[in-house]
Order: sequence, then C-alpha cells, then structure tokens
Amino acid sequence: MSRKPQKGYFVQGRFVAQGSELDIQFRAERKGTPDASRTDLKRASDALQTLGKNLLTLRADLLAALGLPDVLLNALAEVRRISDFEGRRRQMQYVGKLMRKLDPALVQAARQSLEEQHRGSASEKQRLHLAERWRERLLADDSALAPWMAEHPTSDAQQLRALIRQTRKDATPPAAQGLAPRQGRAWRELFQFVRGHLDGAGLAEASDTGEDDDNG
Repeated sequence: MSRKPQKGYFVQGRFVAQGSELDIQFRAERKGTPDASRTDLKRASDALQTLGKNLLTLRADLLAALGLPDVLLNALAEVRRISDFEGRRRQMQYVGKLMRKLDPALVQAARQSLEEQHRGSASEKQRLHLAERWRERLLADDSALAPWMAEHPTSDAQQLRALIRQTRKDATPPAAQGLAPRQGRAWRELFQFVRGHLDGAGLAEASDTGEDDDNG
C-alpha cells in the first residue's frame, strides 16, 4: 500500500507532523495562546479516539498490514469482547490514549487504509446495483440479451436463456389464487450469473434500466 509523504518539519532533530498534537502545541505556543492550545489538543485527541474506534471496522487484512503495536491491537480486540456499555467506553478511552502515542506515519496509514476500504465498499455496492439492473432488464425484455452478449461475449448464452425462462416461470403465480410473483432459485442464480461476469470484466456502463431493487 503506497503512502503519501508525511508533511511536517523538524524541531531539535525531532520530526513534527503537520496536524499532530505536537504541531498544534508548538503553533499555539508561538501564538502565545495556551487556551487555544488546550482546545486544539482536545480536538486532536478526540479525532484520534474516533480514528481508533473506526479501526474496529477495518478489514482484518488491512489492519494486519498496518503493523500497529501489539498493545493497541490487543486493546482493540478487548473492545470487541466487551459488551457492557460503561466498560466499552472506558476501554475506548484507553484506545484513544494509545492512539495519541502512535507514530504520525502510522496514524496517516490508518486513515488511508480506512479510505481504501471505503472505496472498495462503494465499488462493490455499485457492482451489486449494476447486476440488479441487468437482471431486471434481461427479465423484462428479450432484446436485452443482444447488448448483454455484446458486452460479455464469454457468457454462456444457452445457460443465460435457460435461467431467464425459469425465472419468468417461477415468478408467474396461478392467476386464480391471486398470489404475488415468487422469487425462486433461478432468480437468485440469474443474479449470480450476471454478477459473476460483471466482476470478471470489471464495471461496465449500463444503459438506463430503471430503479434499483434489493439484490438476490
């Protein structure tokens, strides 16, 4: 994972990252405003505790790649084990304390990992919506098969036609009973078929296929 160069400066041979607690303290001292310094430090402290809380949502592979200190990893693991509200709150305060001691480069790397995960989640959601739209388009109109095959020529057209036929058959309730359309196995398999080809080929632009629905 590439990391952007950390911006900052050196004071008596010590690197001070921009935006860190030490940077805020130095700037406040130069301005001669200790009250502002306390406010800024509190804001920075809260931001680091929030970052620590967000690390609880980070994927295991991304978390492991950060190389965080064992004491912080153990503290985060303990948060996950605690169900009591007050106990969890106290443990998160401890996590915040450890985050304030963290090297600025690791803090920046943690932020980048969370951003990377967010981008991946957004991309996955976009693929799901695209698969949903294609499924509905293929079910609604036989002429949609041609543009699908043009974009995904490796698709098994015979299998796709069979899934479409079976999904339509499953969704046709006995008229006399007035039942709602069913969504059976073929409906889910059609979604997986479409999604598999979209994942293999990457995100492709889709034509206007109506509103999104829940995925299969």
